[in-house]
Amino acid sequence: MRVVKEFTKADIRISIYNWNNKFLIKFEQGPLEQTFKVSEMDILVEEDLDRFCDGDFFDKVMIRFKEMGQSLQIQMQNL
Repeated sequence: MRVVKEFTKADIRISIYNWNNKFLIKFEQGPLEQTFKVSEMDILVEEDLDRFCDGDFFDKVMIRFKEMGQSLQIQMQNL
């Protein structure tokens, strides 16, 4: 597995890997993570990966983290 890029944006750790003819785009916030696998054939140049870290897609990642955090918190209270 090759690390393509790693950085932090809006308190979310973003790591992009190249593995088995795919790009793995991993978003981490605290104990939560979201990973997306994208075929190398769908990304013409590595700069296209930056689109996953901006705009509507990234906004939805942030919303999903909020929902995940709420679900985890409720579950932990019910233990």
